[in-house]
Amino acid sequence: MAKVAVILAGCGVYDGAEINEAVLTLLHLAKAGAQVQCFAPDQEQFHTINHMTGEEMPETRNVMVEASRITRGNIEPLTALNADEFDALIVPGGFGAAKNLCNFAIKGTDATINNAMFDACAQFAKSNKPAGYMCIAPAMIPMVYGADAKVQVTIGNDADTAAAITRLGSVHVACAVDDIVIDNTHKVVTTPAYMLASNLVEADAGIGKLVTATLALID
Repeated sequence: MAKVAVILAGCGVYDGAEINEAVLTLLHLAKAGAQVQCFAPDQEQFHTINHMTGEEMPETRNVMVEASRITRGNIEPLTALNADEFDALIVPGGFGAAKNLCNFAIKGTDATINNAMFDACAQFAKSNKPAGYMCIAPAMIPMVYGADAKVQVTIGNDADTAAAITRLGSVHVACAVDDIVIDNTHKVVTTPAYMLASNLVEADAGIGKLVTATLALID
C-alpha cells in the first residue's frame, strides 16, 4: 500500500487550498488504495477573503485549523512531515498555495517559499520520490528543486504565469485541462486543474491522471 503525504494551504480557493482539488485528490487516492496523511503549516494565513464578495475580511485564521475542515480534523503540522515515512507527495492548489505556502501571488518572480514548505518538499526531491503539484502549486517547483534542475511543469496555458514560472527556473509546457505533464527525471507530475477547469468534471479528469501517474512513479 502506497503512503502519500498531501499538503494543504488552508480552506477556500481565494485564501487557502482549493477545496474541490483537495477533495478530488483525496478521493482518487482512496480509490487507488493509498494510505494518506494530510499536513498544513501551523501559521496565520496571509489574509482572509469573503468568498461571496471577493473582499478581504478583518480577521485572522490559522492555515492548519482551516485545512482541518477539509480533512475532518485529521491533519498534522507541516513540520512533522518526514519523507522517509511516505512514498509520494501531492500538493493541491488554490490561491493559498501561492499566498500561505509561498508568496508567488504577491511577489511573482521575486517569490520565496516558506521554510517549512521548502523543508518538507525538498525531502521528497532529494530522495527522488514522486511528487504531484496542481493548479498554481507548480510555481513552487523551481524553488524546491532549484532553477538549475529545469523541471518540466505546467499551469495550463496562462502566458503571464507561465513566463513567471519560466523565469523562476522551470520549463513550462502548455497543457490541456484534462491532461498532465510528467518530468520523469525528477519524478514530478503537474496538471492545470482549476487554472483552466470551469467545472468539477474538467478538474477531475486531470487530477485523476495526476494521482495515477504519481503513484506509478513510486519505486
